[in-house]
Amino acid sequence: MVSLGVGQDTAIDGRLAIAEVNGLDRESFISRFGRVYEDSPWIAAAAWPERPFTNRDDLERKLASVVSAATADQQLALIRSHPDLVGRAALSGSLGPASTAEQAAAGLDHNALTGPELAAFADLNQRYWQRFDFPFVICARENQKAAILAGFQRRLDHDRDHELATALGEITKIAHHRLRDMIRDERDAGQERRHSHE
Repeated sequence: MVSLGVGQDTAIDGRLAIAEVNGLDRESFISRFGRVYEDSPWIAAAAWPERPFTNRDDLERKLASVVSAATADQQLALIRSHPDLVGRAALSGSLGPASTAEQAAAGLDHNALTGPELAAFADLNQRYWQRFDFPFVICARENQKAAILAGFQRRLDHDRDHELATALGEITKIAHHRLRDMIRDERDAGQERRHSHE
């Protein structure tokens, strides 16, 4: 990774600045950003040659473009890489750290759910898989438990093509939030100053 002097291009809160992102070699870039899209490092690998990225939004667009240009089989594999909500991985403790935090933030910590709630998620996961042959995907950071359960019920009435498109849209939202956790944008400082004065 490139060595940078202290300034607006240097991360100050654990997140990388965009200049640091652009200085990563291919292996380091894939290692760091391959998890932005769940278990799909091929997306980061395909975006790496598009450097230099002008800012975080530019990287986000380049990654999303890779997904949009992917084959139907690749897109389906990406959707299927996502864990069920309150599914086996969460219940066994094998869910990845990002997904664990995202589900917990939405009120889906399995240790805090009631028996009937756990049963409802198990039933909905099974019905959704049976209908569409891929998992229900929703951006947990933008929803809470009640909205997620309602979304499950509502989306079960959609056709498969509609749900494929919806799942990919939700995955884009998930990637957006994960990138914000990983990359500091120069606009963030202004937003944080405004919030501190409210």
